[in-house]
Amino acid sequence: MDIILKENERIDDLQYKGLKIIQKENAFCFGLDAVLLSNFADVKKNDCVIDLGTGTGIISILIAGKTEAKCITGVEIQEDMVEMAKRSVKLNNLDDRVKIVCDDLKKSDDIFGTCKFNVVVTNPPYMNVGGGLLNPNETKAISRHEILCTLEDVIRVSEKILKPMGQFAMVHRPDRLVDIIWLMRKYSIEPKYMRFIYPSVNKKANLLLIKGTKQGRPQLKMMEPLYVYNEKGEFSDEINKIYGRGESANS
Repeated sequence: MDIILKENERIDDLQYKGLKIIQKENAFCFGLDAVLLSNFADVKKNDCVIDLGTGTGIISILIAGKTEAKCITGVEIQEDMVEMAKRSVKLNNLDDRVKIVCDDLKKSDDIFGTCKFNVVVTNPPYMNVGGGLLNPNETKAISRHEILCTLEDVIRVSEKILKPMGQFAMVHRPDRLVDIIWLMRKYSIEPKYMRFIYPSVNKKANLLLIKGTKQGRPQLKMMEPLYVYNEKGEFSDEINKIYGRGESANS
């Protein structure tokens, strides 16, 4: 398929079922957090999924490749990112299942209606207002800092658009854990599963995966820690499995 690349753009192979993505060299590029979240979310056959703050569309595209979701909607406010994500969807021939919408995720309930989705996935900005130095690159700053939306905005609107007993899945930083759990309960999303991600055995956790159920019963299960690198400094077996390394591109 002929896809026109713009200045400073490149096509990256996701090394999973032949999926690819278009990214800008000077913009926010996806990382391990997006890959882990797409693997962590429990998406069942014929589920309707929404990806809040989809950015390049990486999570939406990976979920389309990994699951039998009926439809996946990615919401992103930055027009240039939306245009690029739409080309990535087309590149992967996923137009029939993945839709990218340019709008403010805070208005998702007005755009799509309430109680519409089985699963919400989100990789929101990690840094709260005043936390850390702002990147001079606007796209990177918006992706990393709560400039256009806050953690509370994301959780509040997720509760509105989720169906009863629908799932909320998010990747974030451990230092925001108290805020995350407090806000999830405030908006009737009961935390159910949590997993810490460690660079290696002797390093402290730098990522957090958490799943909750709208109107679910209280019971939080701590999952086994996930280590990115083993003692040899190589990717761990589980990381290789998550990335699908060694699988056939047509599997």
